[in-house]
Amino acid sequence: MSRRFLTAAIVASLLWVSAPPVEGQEAKRRWERLAQIRRDKFDHVLPEAMRENDIDMWITVVKEGYRDPLWIDLGQGYVGGVGYYIFTDRGEDRIERAALGIGGYLLERNGAYDIVTGSFDLREFVAERDPQRIGLNMSHAIGGADGLTHTSHELLVETLGATYADRFVSAEKLVSDFRSRRVATEIAAFAEAGEISREIAERAFSNEVITPGITALEDVSWWIMERLHDRGLDNSFGMPSIYITGPDGIEATSNERIIQRGDLLMIDWGVGFLNMYTDMKRIAYVLREGETEVPAGLQNAFDQGIRVREIIRQTIKPGPTAGEMMERVNAALEEVGFEIMEQFNVTSGSDKTEVIIGCHSVGNLGHGIGPSIAWFNPLRMTFEIKPSNMFSIELFAYTANPDWGGAKVRIPLEDDAIVTERGVEWLYPVNEKILRIR
Repeated sequence: MSRRFLTAAIVASLLWVSAPPVEGQEAKRRWERLAQIRRDKFDHVLPEAMRENDIDMWITVVKEGYRDPLWIDLGQGYVGGVGYYIFTDRGEDRIERAALGIGGYLLERNGAYDIVTGSFDLREFVAERDPQRIGLNMSHAIGGADGLTHTSHELLVETLGATYADRFVSAEKLVSDFRSRRVATEIAAFAEAGEISREIAERAFSNEVITPGITALEDVSWWIMERLHDRGLDNSFGMPSIYITGPDGIEATSNERIIQRGDLLMIDWGVGFLNMYTDMKRIAYVLREGETEVPAGLQNAFDQGIRVREIIRQTIKPGPTAGEMMERVNAALEEVGFEIMEQFNVTSGSDKTEVIIGCHSVGNLGHGIGPSIAWFNPLRMTFEIKPSNMFSIELFAYTANPDWGGAKVRIPLEDDAIVTERGVEWLYPVNEKILRIR
């Protein structure tokens, strides 16, 4: 990704944020932004994704009442029975885009498709183009690339016949590449979503929302949900996880537990805006009577987490697979004295700060479908990291706390970033401190 490309993304973001919409026009402005993202993706990302994966035709099937996970990415639209988004590489500079049996204002006016019609013969359409490899949305491991139903597959086989059915292949990697490689308009939208996430989370972890001894964890979650409702936003994972960590680990999550002085609070959540979904965390400490600062043991644990994050930031570059990058990051952490954990949330008793990282893909889902430097995404560990891939830079650092009798404080840090040729670049201001609640 060039410096000029990133600058365009930043300028676009500033223009959209600084210019308030005309009253009653926010829905239209959001649609216009989605339409621009779609056109940019079709122009710049789709050709390379199809050609790198050696797919001549990509077919996505939708039905009335059933939307493929890529429905927004591909243009939305109304389907009365069965419809097809079909992309064909005909050897030109751009990929031919057809919407067969899909219509309506949102699709027809977005300008992304060459062909939009309800009158078609699918077999004739495919035979005219005679693709050798036909990608279908089928995947054992990636939900976002597994939209083809069993009956839709049967319909394709019946309609196209054995000649073309024998050419069906999984579009799993194509879908991953198409979604996870970003254009400037997407980066601008995601940065805005990230700033919204940060603002709401940091307000939630303040005395605006929390009164020690009165406010319950679930009260904070519902306050956040109300802010999303007010602003017409979605979220990444349902009810925000508001939890308390103590010497014995996580004590309670988003329930009726009343927040007390001395509690160490965490939030793990994400905002959905313009088909972009964030994933981020914040940490807060509820001051005891007479305290003005976070206790030294907790602050030291947080500081160790910040050290880990900086090493991750400096190490990740485009080029290797995510699995290879995991090995590089872990080696860099071990070199400066951290201990790498073999299992999540299971510490060894070592005096060292113990670390496990889960820097997963992020974007159109809170857990995206691109390359992931994360043990819980084994297939995506095999994918190569490319410039413009977005990651949630997530880590868990466990440091002994004398105030807890030597028990380790679990510090989770997570903020969203983009990988460029230069490495990791943050998409909004990241977590730099434990928030204090008085």
